[in-house]
Amino acid sequence: MSTVYILECSDGSYYVGSTTNLKLRLQEHSEGKSSYTSAHLPVKLVYTEEYESLTEARHREMQLHKWSRAKKEKLINGIWSKQSLP
Repeated sequence: MSTVYILECSDGSYYVGSTTNLKLRLQEHSEGKSSYTSAHLPVKLVYTEEYESLTEARHREMQLHKWSRAKKEKLINGIWSKQSLP
């Protein structure tokens, strides 16, 4: 299983990523081992989606990177689901 995740950073920005080991990846973010989040600590996990393969997860990650902040917030808040969005 692979996970697409969204972190909320200390400055209110969002970081979107994908991984096959969410627990480890969150630890890496918290320890400052990610170039973006290291400058925006602390971070908080606010959203996840599960996928069968890392390829699928990375495809979804790339989709989310293109979204506006408002659209991401609707997804995070459960207003839209991954099934109803492109």
